[in-house]
Order: sequence, then C-alpha cells, then structure tokens
Amino acid sequence: MSHQMTSEMTVHGLLLWASMGLLMPLGILTIRMSNREKCRRWFKLLFYMHVILQTVSVLLATAGAVLSIKSFENSFNNHHQRIGLALYAAMKSKGRSLWYFAHWVLGTTISLVGIFNIYTGLEAFHKRTSRSTRLWTILFTAQIFFMAFFYLFQDKWDYIKKQGIVLGNEAIAPSDQTIPPPRENQKESLNFEPSTKSNSLGSYFSKSNALKKLFQIT
Repeated sequence: MSHQMTSEMTVHGLLLWASMGLLMPLGILTIRMSNREKCRRWFKLLFYMHVILQTVSVLLATAGAVLSIKSFENSFNNHHQRIGLALYAAMKSKGRSLWYFAHWVLGTTISLVGIFNIYTGLEAFHKRTSRSTRLWTILFTAQIFFMAFFYLFQDKWDYIKKQGIVLGNEAIAPSDQTIPPPRENQKESLNFEPSTKSNSLGSYFSKSNALKKLFQIT
C-alpha cells in the first residue's frame, strides 16, 4: 500500500473519530446537561452548543464519506463500510423531530453505532496497513469510558446532593442526643427540701414551747 493511501486512510479515520467518537457524544452530553439547567441563559448556551457540535459532526462525517468515495475501494463487502453508509444516511435524515423520544433514540443509536464502527475501522486499518492500532484503541476506549462516566455522574448529581443533605441531617442519631437535665425543676426540688425541713423543725419547737408553758402553768 502506498504512502498516499495510508495517509488518506488516516485522515478518514481522524475525521470520523472527531465526528462520531467525539463531537456527537459531546453534543449528547451538552443537551443532557441543559435538561437540568434552571438558568435560562445557561440553558440557551448549552442548547446552541449542542446544535453547533452536531452540525460540525455532520460536516466532518460528510468530509470523511467524500474522501472514502473518492479514494477508497467501496465494494461494501465488510461491516465497516456497510455500517458507515447506514450511519451517514441516518445522520442526513436526523432533524429535530416532532417527537422528542424519536429524536433521542435516533441520536443515541447513531452515536453508539458510530463508536462501534470506529473500532471496526481501526481493525480494518490494521489489516490493510499491518500497523498496530493497539495504542489508538486504548486511548479511544479511555475517552469513551471517561465520557460515559461523566454522563452517568451528571445524570445522578442531583440525587447525590439530595442524599448528602439527608445524611447530613441524620448524622446525629436519636440515641446520641443528650437530653439536658431540667435545672429549674432541680432547683425547685432543692429549694423545696430545705423548706420542708425548716417547717418540720419549726413545728417541733413550737410544740415543745407550748408544752413547757403548760407545765409552768400547772
């Protein structure tokens, strides 16, 4: 295989990676983040970012498809070429549907199948050029893993914050709470006891004095 053909295959792979493997998943992340945004300004910003990312993704995929038709043998006898043709047709027909569910399903499906087709493209590049694609496969897998983690994390961020608030409020268990002693009651009880003692002593002395007076009279 000539050096020019190898370079064109590399450019084709980079274009489709940027389209299907990077910009389209980023577009999905931005529109997902906009669904949670309460500020109207940030919502509009994320929405326009989603539109721009998806538009650039379609343009890059178109450039990659044109390069493939112009420079490569398109016999469509392998999975990579067939999947690529189906993906390009789906991307051209993917407008903002009246049904949000249909738009979401189609966009997510195109992104997932596009990611899978990047792996088949790396395998096809390895078979054609006999060059190792192990490093690119590892890097692309790490990128997809990070984006998937971020997608799941931001999707559950509100739930995590709510759980943190609940756990923070329940950090002090009822068994750990100490009930302060009723000081006023204790004071009253302490004050009450000497008064009862003094009253009893007073009655005792008054009785003894009365008896003494009776004895003196008699």
